[in-house]
Amino acid sequence: MSNTPIPTPHNSAAAGDFAKTVLMPGDPLRAKYIADTYLEHPRQVTAVRNMFGYTGTYKGKEISVMGSGMGIPSIGIYSYELFHFYDVDSIIRIGSAGGLQDSLKLMDVVVAMGACTNSNYAAQFGLPGTFAPTADYSLMSRAIEAAKEQGTNVVVGNVLSSDTFYNANSNANDLWKSMGVLAVEMEAAALYMNAAKAGKKALCLLTISDHIYSGEELSAEERQLGFGKMMEIALELA
Repeated sequence: MSNTPIPTPHNSAAAGDFAKTVLMPGDPLRAKYIADTYLEHPRQVTAVRNMFGYTGTYKGKEISVMGSGMGIPSIGIYSYELFHFYDVDSIIRIGSAGGLQDSLKLMDVVVAMGACTNSNYAAQFGLPGTFAPTADYSLMSRAIEAAKEQGTNVVVGNVLSSDTFYNANSNANDLWKSMGVLAVEMEAAALYMNAAKAGKKALCLLTISDHIYSGEELSAEERQLGFGKMMEIALELA
């Protein structure tokens, strides 16, 4: 664990407040929902900037859940601090994504084996080439097995972690789709890079909340409360 003093400017938790495994939805209200719905004896450990974090138990195992906010800069901060300052070993992002491939339907669960990105986040590492952000294999294989036991079909492959929600390049999605990228979200690549640099584990599970080409989409309430299958897969990884 780092000697950097805690709490941090972004997290009011004390040492030991977080479990070794943290589930990380983007929406802090989804974090509260998971804690209230699934965890036994949940306690709030941070609420700085309304980015809620909780720790409790699930099937007897300690687990935490905390919001990440939207975008690579936000999850970059929170995941870095959890890995380096709070001694967290694994972070599982559980988020929403826009489908790119025609075969994907609303509420399908995607396992992000890799995360392409248009972000410049990797530049800070000074690498002499292009880094490929990937999931931890052990977490990924356990998630796929948990989904099978649950009876949920998952789609495994590449996603795009985009810095731009409103893209001035009108054919950007077509180009990523042509490369077989399954869906677009905004956080996984930074999480995978932070985990790699820290020697920790990370995984991103996504539920398709809208489809870029069909125009179908879930309501805000369905996004906040309706991702039960994905949440339950992630909880089994504690």
